[in-house]
Amino acid sequence: MLKIRKSAKQIAWVSSFVLAISIMAFGFFTVWGTTVFDEFMFFAAIVAFTPPTIINYIDYKWKREIDEHLPDLFRSIVQAQETGMTLPRALEEAAKRDFGPLTVELRKMNTQISWGMTLDEALIAFAKRVNTFLVQRTIPLIIEANRSGGHVERVFDPMGKFVQSTLILHKERRNRTRPYIAIIYVAFFVFLFTIVLLFKSFFVEIKGLSMLGTAVMASAEIKRLFFHMTAIQGFFGGLVAGKMGEGAISAGLKHSLVMMICGYLAIKLFL
Repeated sequence: MLKIRKSAKQIAWVSSFVLAISIMAFGFFTVWGTTVFDEFMFFAAIVAFTPPTIINYIDYKWKREIDEHLPDLFRSIVQAQETGMTLPRALEEAAKRDFGPLTVELRKMNTQISWGMTLDEALIAFAKRVNTFLVQRTIPLIIEANRSGGHVERVFDPMGKFVQSTLILHKERRNRTRPYIAIIYVAFFVFLFTIVLLFKSFFVEIKGLSMLGTAVMASAEIKRLFFHMTAIQGFFGGLVAGKMGEGAISAGLKHSLVMMICGYLAIKLFL
């Protein structure tokens, strides 16, 4: 996985929303008041959220790989220091091994140290670049242990166990929340099935009739209402799935996009 810079995320959000606003403006001046305008709004929402969602997912996978390789890194440092190496030397040797994307960051840190940066400054810069929860928690401990002197390897061993147990807990949480995410998807597709069933078997048959002195909505208006309901249900259902599964609402955008697109296709194909 590639590292996504903060500036790239900002550019993705800004450019996506500018393009989405342009689509909405074009639809407003060309097909305002028709059902086609709803589709312009729908695709504007898809365009607005798709690039940032992809970038956020790539960044999430990159940070996850960084965290998963931290226990291996700490074990490597402990083994190197037990042979008498200093911490900078142990980090230099660790950078020669394969720790996934973590290896690239270690090499950058070693390069900064070779250019005259202190170990503490290099570790702080490393934490800012990576910016994961576990790195932010462990780097201050490493800095303090290095400043205090003594057997620094005694700090890395319990930190490695802490990181490993934290990763296991996160994995267990993801496994436990998957059934609930599946329930959200099942509920959405049941919602779609109910809409199609109602439209095919009930609303189409009574269109044009009058009930209790009021005319029933035309099929096009009912279809438009169902389209709005599907888009809203898919968007907010996806956000709930992201909050339940990964603890962040922004992580639910990928679920929202999947459900919204499935809902759009269902409306187009079956209604």
